[in-house]
Amino acid sequence: MRLRIFTEPQQGANYETLLAVAKATEDLGFDAFYRSDHYLKLGEVSGEPGPSDAWITLAGLARETSRIRLGTLMTAATFRLPGPLAIAVAQVDQMSGGRVDLGIGTGWFEQEHTAYGIPFPSLGERFERLEEQLEIITGLWRTPSGATFTYDGHYYTLADSPALPKPVRPEGPPILIGGFGAKRTPRLAALYADEYNVPFHGPDDTSAAFERVRAAAGAAGRTRPLVYSAAQVVCCGRDEAEIARRAGAIGRKVEELRENGLAGTPQELVDKIGRFAALGAETLYFQVLDPHDLDHLELLATEVMAKL
Repeated sequence: MRLRIFTEPQQGANYETLLAVAKATEDLGFDAFYRSDHYLKLGEVSGEPGPSDAWITLAGLARETSRIRLGTLMTAATFRLPGPLAIAVAQVDQMSGGRVDLGIGTGWFEQEHTAYGIPFPSLGERFERLEEQLEIITGLWRTPSGATFTYDGHYYTLADSPALPKPVRPEGPPILIGGFGAKRTPRLAALYADEYNVPFHGPDDTSAAFERVRAAAGAAGRTRPLVYSAAQVVCCGRDEAEIARRAGAIGRKVEELRENGLAGTPQELVDKIGRFAALGAETLYFQVLDPHDLDHLELLATEVMAKL
């Protein structure tokens, strides 16, 4: 089981805070540092100092880390045109020495679009645009050096693109697709993803989602392996007082977190992680909602990861 740290900077974190989390992630032995891609806070927090761009952040971290993988859960396809996104991700991949993963989705939070003047089409159109973006991004990355890439889609048209820059690997960085949709998400994951992620659902629902994607992969005749993963909010403590303190710091109730996330003592977390592993999850993302609590990361590393 690979354990990864997943942050939500729009809730209130500047680059220096994220850098401290990323360095702790690397030093403590976790597999990767990921961040969300949001431009507006969620819930009753101030959101100060304000949003940060996911790929600008990851570019900085690419030069200040050396081992961990870096990625997004999930880049919103509504935020960027596919050509410039392919350029940005390939460049950050080069800057990191090939340690980048691209998590990409439709985008879902309408308020952040209206807050910053970003078009927010219907869900059906967002899925159609996402599929064209996946075709274009992978097509650009995989075009042989010296050749050009042309694409004539419904939403995007590219003519004689030099398809540069190239990422480190000829096939491009791993692509993650996530979500709980019953039809469109499994089909896109089967066709384009290297990893399929189920965020914030319990083991039973996660198992059902995994099975839908396995079925879609079989129907598509997919032969290459697909990694299955889950993301869970984490709140760990050595005793009930420490658990309650950490839950309070993120505005959550312990009982709710135990039911809907990974909360409790280290052994409780180990036991629940084992349930996800039994479903076929190879990677688990710890959603860390208090990025200033680096002692939490150390506890997760020494008392949870070490036992796995």
